[in-house]
Amino acid sequence: MSPLFARKLKLLGLMCAFTSGVGVLYELIDEKTVTTSSILFGLPMGLSFAVMELFVFNRFRKRLQPLPFVPLVLVKATLYTLIVWPAAVAVGLGVGLATGKSWEEFVASIVAREMIVLLAFVLAVYAGMVFFLEINRMLGHHALMRFIRGKYRRPTQEDRIFMFLDLKASTTIAERLGSRYYLLLNEFFHDISLPVMMTRAEIYQYVGDEVVLTWQLGAGLRDANCLRTYSLIQDAVAGRADEYMRRYGTVPEYKAGLHCGVVVSAQIGDIKREIVYNGDVVNTASRIQEQCGELGEDLVVSDDLMRLVEVPDGFKAEPLGHIDLKGKEQPVALWALRAGYAA
Repeated sequence: MSPLFARKLKLLGLMCAFTSGVGVLYELIDEKTVTTSSILFGLPMGLSFAVMELFVFNRFRKRLQPLPFVPLVLVKATLYTLIVWPAAVAVGLGVGLATGKSWEEFVASIVAREMIVLLAFVLAVYAGMVFFLEINRMLGHHALMRFIRGKYRRPTQEDRIFMFLDLKASTTIAERLGSRYYLLLNEFFHDISLPVMMTRAEIYQYVGDEVVLTWQLGAGLRDANCLRTYSLIQDAVAGRADEYMRRYGTVPEYKAGLHCGVVVSAQIGDIKREIVYNGDVVNTASRIQEQCGELGEDLVVSDDLMRLVEVPDGFKAEPLGHIDLKGKEQPVALWALRAGYAA
């Protein structure tokens, strides 16, 4: 099972569990008792929401992106309600007619006060779920749950892999495009999202035209995820090369540096909280990426990481020797990896 599909199934399960719980709560408030109907009411709500959010409306995400946060939540919640509610009413009509109820009774039930309250309740539940998902996207897929669990309330040592990915010739492109440069950046960062999810990476930071990815060591080494990310990004950008050229007169090119080791992870801040990773590993990964231009390479990896990861098909590895990095007392052994080679 692919990591992306597994993530969707996990979210689907969480949504169904949440709406089933909401259904139980609703019946407790309304009827002061709990029956199987509460779960049967909530479960389809979560299932339909998850299917629309993860498999249908995900295709239209770019069109909704320009909307401010609150209108985005309201628009999506309203759309989901308008899709699910008529379907639920149609099912209710079929069941009612099959059990001997008249059309007049059905119409009366539709306009009854209880049904209006239920409709408002469904809209509020969907708005809450959209709000949670959008906050999750803003903070990062894993970050919100880690905040909720309090995982990093105390500093924690972790083995991690870091990739610093930077656009080439960004200053020149920015001067030519002006404010449209940020549209290019946004499209590029959007295009790398799928490769990031497919390889179990986490987006740690956006720093100008640079993005920092990180993996827990095991996740990054599994199936050479930390290296495959680069080739998957290549494929994603190449698939939209004509569109990039038509809109911006250029196709994004990028360079990346990777390193691994022990970092200290911690939650910091008060009015704005953030999970940060501290340690020489992060600085070294950044310095390795900075060396890409001088070395004439697009993907440079530390020897520490190369000793642990199995280079996948499609890459050619070449040692670069020991290179002096800014801020490092001792030279660091580096490797160049070139993607796009036949197996």
